Amino acid sequence: MAKLDFWYDFASTYSYLAAMRAEAVASAAGVTLHWRPFLLGPIFKSHGLESSPFNIYPMKGRYSWRDMERLAARQGLPKFLLPVPFPANSLLAARTALALSDGERPVFSRAVYRAEFAEGRDIGDRAVIGEVLAKLGHDAGAVLAKTGDAAVKDKLRTETEAAAKQGIFGAPNFVAEDGELFWGNDRLEQAVEWARGHRPAH
Repeated sequence: MAKLDFWYDFASTYSYLAAMRAEAVASAAGVTLHWRPFLLGPIFKSHGLESSPFNIYPMKGRYSWRDMERLAARQGLPKFLLPVPFPANSLLAARTALALSDGERPVFSRAVYRAEFAEGRDIGDRAVIGEVLAKLGHDAGAVLAKTGDAAVKDKLRTETEAAAKQGIFGAPNFVAEDGELFWGNDRLEQAVEWARGHRPAH
């Protein structure tokens, strides 16, 4: 079965849109999606950026917030809400996602994104992540305890380094088994087709 890596940061607005539809699009095409959370912050810093480009360039930010409102409505998602602070501190959410199994990660990730961008909640708050876990039937205390384990911390660090080595500079990204990279929610369908072996004629 064809495979596709889905690289996402929980603080990323467009990763939210991708996360809410990627599984269905990939599954319908017979492609297995591998959910790989990472941190954009270290990558931004390596390029000299201390915050989200949407904050650094206010005009770009204003456009993007309106774009998110339109796209969320088009996907049938709740009204887009910009969380405060933005960008959110996504460290705990990413570690929690990696503390869960591959099978549990997609549902958790979508729930975190809903809390953040549909409810405007602060996902850097341990209580918010704990509530998300509990609502999904997890032992929130046990899972959150794992986020302090060296193995989980190292895993997130390794994944972030792997993302950088693949040339990832934003989120979301979809990477096929041959290393072909597609950046952005609007490239999901192209990434799925590439993963299936469909190539442009020229």
